[in-house]
Amino acid sequence: MAGRDRLVRVIDALAEVFADLSAGRTRSPARTIIEHGAHDSYGGVHGPRRQLLAGTAVWERRGVGSVKITTLTPDNPDRGLPLIHGVVVLTDLDTGRITALLDGAELTAVRTGAVAGLATRLCAPEDAEDLAVLGAGVQARALVRAVSAVRPIRSVRVFSRTRARTETFAEWIRATAGRPDSSGRPVEVSVCDTARDAVADAAVICTATSTDDPTPLVAADWVAPGAHINVIGGTHEDAIEVDPALLASAFVVVEERAAALEDAGEVRAALADGLIGVAELHELGALVTGVTGVTGASAADGRTSVFRGVGMAIEDTAAAAALHEAASTEAG
Repeated sequence: MAGRDRLVRVIDALAEVFADLSAGRTRSPARTIIEHGAHDSYGGVHGPRRQLLAGTAVWERRGVGSVKITTLTPDNPDRGLPLIHGVVVLTDLDTGRITALLDGAELTAVRTGAVAGLATRLCAPEDAEDLAVLGAGVQARALVRAVSAVRPIRSVRVFSRTRARTETFAEWIRATAGRPDSSGRPVEVSVCDTARDAVADAAVICTATSTDDPTPLVAADWVAPGAHINVIGGTHEDAIEVDPALLASAFVVVEERAAALEDAGEVRAALADGLIGVAELHELGALVTGVTGVTGASAADGRTSVFRGVGMAIEDTAAAAALHEAASTEAG
């Protein structure tokens, strides 16, 4: 769906929409989420927590709105099926016309990768070259594309619980993101035996797993000082990928405080344990606009930084608009 140029357009559009969100020029209503499958009518657990989600938002400055309906089925990867299915409807606010229909799973992957790309652009060292990715699904691929679009990645280390899928993911990186750059130097891709081996000394770390467990996949002391971490996985509000203890000393970035308080497992746990306060959650829009006094790659000021994303309806609107505009420009 998105080549590098289109992806950069999506990242730029997200920067604009988060600036508008921060300034109160738009808003992103909470998604409707219906969980099913985990409990029977007698309260017994008999399966994973599946979700049906619906999100709507409008971006008036761009004159667009969107409606997205998606399903999240944690046991699908074991069936050889995508974790996410869905559809996004893009509308013109002036006429009410439906202007585009987009695949919900693809758009979710693109915009989630792009949000992590924006956080990486704002927080990671400008010369960050080493990337670690936990997870080997569609979202992991989107993260590699997005981070590579904003930083000069030279090596990628990958780990997931299924070795065969990890090897396939590594081959994909070698065939796409692993191509030689202008210097003629190819990206080195390594499959690691453990999550610790993957994240050790990495400048940028991305976690994109379908865990439903409150037990961290990444320990705080595995992360190199000054690294940037994008945490975007987990299947519900209490799932945790990265040790919440890391947030105590890190520069913590979220899309919006209210959304993080509702859905971000690491943030919720860190707050509950008194490791951080709500005021220490830096919103993306404030970083984009400089409201906090720090912008650009200096946002984290050399500190370890953690972006914990949960996904918001306005992101789908902005991403869909950017992709539709790109396709319209290319067509005519």
